[in-house]
Amino acid sequence: MGNKQTIFTQEQLDAYQDCTFFTRKEILRLFYRYRDLAPQLVPLDYSDKPAVTLPYELIGSMPELKDNPFRQRIAEVFSEHGDGNMTLDDFLDMFSVLSEMAPRDLKAYYAFKIYDFNNDDYICKSDLEKTVNKLTRNELTPEEVSLVCEKVIYEADVDNDGKLSLADFQHMIIRAPDFLRPHSCWAQLHAEDLYSLIVTPTDI
Repeated sequence: MGNKQTIFTQEQLDAYQDCTFFTRKEILRLFYRYRDLAPQLVPLDYSDKPAVTLPYELIGSMPELKDNPFRQRIAEVFSEHGDGNMTLDDFLDMFSVLSEMAPRDLKAYYAFKIYDFNNDDYICKSDLEKTVNKLTRNELTPEEVSLVCEKVIYEADVDNDGKLSLADFQHMIIRAPDFLRPHSCWAQLHAEDLYSLIVTPTDI
């Protein structure tokens, strides 16, 4: 029959497969990725759901995130308490959404949440300024940043309320199909890619 894994119960594995876009083997592989970040904290037996949370400093140091200007926001959005510290469930959710198997609308939803820095369910000019500064590594002047943000709102604000709703954001992505192209971590798009894409959106 071969060796049987003893990390999770069958019910746990079934639940993880139902809630993510991963196979059983991929879930186990990601568990070991999580455990490798802090072997002294993460037990090899998760059948009793141990209360383990790894700090953002460890999550943000992963190769998939460490060079990403949005690494802290990504961790905050996927962490249960919004502080960037992650349980195994948070970790699996994050990688599931960032995987190529996740549907486009789900990626768009989480991209919207990542850019919504003040968590008010809209992307306002202040959120856009933070986004543009991160994307361009603070290489633009405040005046240039303001100009870019005003153009984004002008181009994408369908209901003219001065901010972007999720629907506005999704519409913008439809006009810019490369934004969510398959990638090991879609939010790692090079700054010039998204900057160019925001400033000169493709016509429908």
